[in-house]
Amino acid sequence: MRRERYQRFASRLLGLLILAGSLLGGWVMMEYRSFVEKPLVLPEETLHYTIPRGASLRWIAQDLAQRGIVAPPLYFLLYARWSGKGHIQAGEYELVRGMTVPQMLDRFTSGKVVQHALTLVEGWTFRQVLDALHRHEALEHRLLGLSDDEIMARIGYPGEHPEGRFFPDTYHFPRGTTDISFLQRAYERMQRHLEAEWAQRSEGLPLASPYEALILASIVEKETGVAEERAEIAGVFIRRLRLGMRLQTDPTVIYGLGASFDGNLRRRDLVRDTPYNTYVRSGLPPTPIAMPGLASLRAALHPADGTALYFVSRGDGTHYFSNTLKEHLEAVSIYQLRKKAGRNTQPARQTGSDTSRADTGQRARQR
Repeated sequence: MRRERYQRFASRLLGLLILAGSLLGGWVMMEYRSFVEKPLVLPEETLHYTIPRGASLRWIAQDLAQRGIVAPPLYFLLYARWSGKGHIQAGEYELVRGMTVPQMLDRFTSGKVVQHALTLVEGWTFRQVLDALHRHEALEHRLLGLSDDEIMARIGYPGEHPEGRFFPDTYHFPRGTTDISFLQRAYERMQRHLEAEWAQRSEGLPLASPYEALILASIVEKETGVAEERAEIAGVFIRRLRLGMRLQTDPTVIYGLGASFDGNLRRRDLVRDTPYNTYVRSGLPPTPIAMPGLASLRAALHPADGTALYFVSRGDGTHYFSNTLKEHLEAVSIYQLRKKAGRNTQPARQTGSDTSRADTGQRARQR
């Protein structure tokens, strides 16, 4: 009798335990499914989450839980391991509202990190490039405080002048990219474009090397922002080089003045002797004066045919081209009068071979 009671009790207890286990297992499965299927808890529409190098899966689970993004961390660990998504890659990831844990882990394991962007603008100098690099918070800064020579040595091109060596474009990169690798990439892109354009250059150009083409392209870049005029301006400079005429281009003079240039180019600046003053020195300046874009590279190596040797700014971004000094001086007079009349509106840009500052004396004469 007692034995039968014991067996009935044990049977009921076992049934209760099985029922409790089933209920608990069902509850756990419901909780687990809810954890897997419910959206992440994010404080805003998008959140950039960074996984440091060497971070363990446990550390990530705890960090996500502390931030309130997922809970509990045990479920995250279990799911990551059971689903085979435990091989997480370091980097910065974008999480968006509505994303679930599986979707987040897919992103973590794919290595699809956030891509930041930095645009190098056509016509920028190397100083402007460095300023942009130093200000970008996603880059790792290793070049701060270094001289130009030290920077070129760090990126693998010792002894080269940095001006004009980097291709203007929009570059995308993950957080933690070094400024060294960024410059290496921009340098190599410029080299590829320069070599390709040099190989297809027009015949008979008075340019001895790709580097001279880069110098001329940088002058063309600074002389006009009007795409249709680049080849024509390049043609003027090419003809001058062939004839032994000085280029007489203001952007080179301004570059040679460096930090002392206050925005107003004066007559005394045009006669001040620097390696970049093409009013007093013949030929090309010793280095580029800015970063030329692809259009300026192509213009320098495929200049337009013609006979013009002079040009003057019209004041609207375009130029008037002349074949003779007499015609040029007449154009200068016309556009200078317009400049004075509209001084309070849009002054004419005085640049380059327009010799608009020159009278009929020394600077107007092409020596």
